[in-house]
Amino acid sequence: MKERITFLYEAEGQFNPEQITVNNDSISVRSLHGPREDRTTFSFNELPQELWQVLKRCHELHIRWASDHVYDALPPFTSRVSPGLHVFYSPISQELPSSLLCPLLRKMFDDGLECELPETSFIPPPVLAVRSSSTPSLQFHQLLPSLSELVTFIQQKLCPAYGDRNTDAYANCQSHASSLLSVDSLDIDYQSSTHSFSVAAYWSKPSQKGGWSETIHKLKKSTDRVEIGILAMEDPREPHELSMGGFLAVVGEDTKLSPTLFSYPSRHHPLPLSSKYTITFPKPTGLHPTLHLSLPRSSLTSLPERLPPSVECSLYTYLTLPSPLFADKYQLSTKDPLFLHSHNLLSLHAIAGETDLEAPDWLTKRWGSSVLLELATPKGNDKANTNDKDTWQISIPLHLRYLPTSPGGYRNISMPWPVVFWACANEGMKMGRNPFDRVRLGWDDLFAPNTLYYHFHPDPSAQGSGAGGGAGSMVEKITVPVLKIRGAWDVWGIEIGTMVVVFLGFLWVVGKLRAVAWGRGRERGLRGGREKRE
Repeated sequence: MKERITFLYEAEGQFNPEQITVNNDSISVRSLHGPREDRTTFSFNELPQELWQVLKRCHELHIRWASDHVYDALPPFTSRVSPGLHVFYSPISQELPSSLLCPLLRKMFDDGLECELPETSFIPPPVLAVRSSSTPSLQFHQLLPSLSELVTFIQQKLCPAYGDRNTDAYANCQSHASSLLSVDSLDIDYQSSTHSFSVAAYWSKPSQKGGWSETIHKLKKSTDRVEIGILAMEDPREPHELSMGGFLAVVGEDTKLSPTLFSYPSRHHPLPLSSKYTITFPKPTGLHPTLHLSLPRSSLTSLPERLPPSVECSLYTYLTLPSPLFADKYQLSTKDPLFLHSHNLLSLHAIAGETDLEAPDWLTKRWGSSVLLELATPKGNDKANTNDKDTWQISIPLHLRYLPTSPGGYRNISMPWPVVFWACANEGMKMGRNPFDRVRLGWDDLFAPNTLYYHFHPDPSAQGSGAGGGAGSMVEKITVPVLKIRGAWDVWGIEIGTMVVVFLGFLWVVGKLRAVAWGRGRERGLRGGREKRE
């Protein structure tokens, strides 16, 4: 097992080396403030049997989880996914899919996951996303507010391998598992080509008020390794790079902190904190909710700073839609300039999942759909427009599937916030190794491998947004109309009424047909009488 723990701090005055104590078999940190990432890589023999039995049938398995509460995604951990649980999966063989994957996911994360079989519960990616054999062929999403079930799974299945309950190793495992309850994002990755299984957890701020304070011990096995980094962002040498400086140490090997300074290419970059976005659904939503995406005009009138030369950028948003909501691919793929201009859209870049325009929600087996849209930005007269000069608003028309009835005539549905970013083509530049790179986010496979991304910051605390899901929530709750049924008598009345209408309609059709037949018979009789007289 290999573990890498990275603490981030601001470059000026936020860290004193005396806050770190290096001992022979441990390293102690005291009152460290700032983000943190723990990345652990396991070998196959360190995993419980029920886990590797699933993995051996996977070509690739990538799990992404993001909290539904707003958090700071600071570099080098800038990339985002919509809140909830995302699973990207490719079977080792198309003829041999894993029937054990969904039961394992339900056991690890939530017994209520609407996952039965990958072939029926997952959606295939758009054709545009299939760039190589390593691209996951199926994906799944469901809102998941807590990782409490995963914590229980780790404590019961993984921690016993560290020894008896009375040992320090067992206690440390239990403590590390419990810390996932406050994590902001979690990545789990497996690739059959390397047989590597890794888990990366990110906290945007300390889970304790006094900062990060703990003692990190050397692992038992000689092949195990724990590396500690206390780093700060520095000014990069190249526009497409990130630079970091600080201190490194390996637990049980180093007797003091080693200073370091390094740069690396990065696909994901942050925008200034003023580059925020909000979403709203104007009320009443009706059967055709419209998502309003609002961004500051000042963040759109110029391209991101520190761009490499000759790089072109476009603005995108990636929506993760639950099954009750869907986007009309025919409507959004239109070339009608009036429609696109009225919504500040440019084009539909990709769509996948449940896109049947007529199917009710109770007939959709898969979790929903994903949509990648290219957005228009202020140009020409738009930049000087005095009306609503501070905000650029984009409207995305969505549609509601028929939902089960309700006594009150309304139901609540939840939609995770989309991600918004600049995507900048970078075809002529080679991207080297990035120790913090994050791939398989759902939307990054829809672009060329060397694309640079500049991320906007969600702002649910802004007035008029986040209200549907609570303060600071990145899940929008929408109240939508459904058929109002108070009880069995209403259902019985509708059924009887429908039968009466159908029966009366049948009698009307039969009557019309008899009238036509009687008229034709009479006409034939009159013709026959004339012929006899003649």
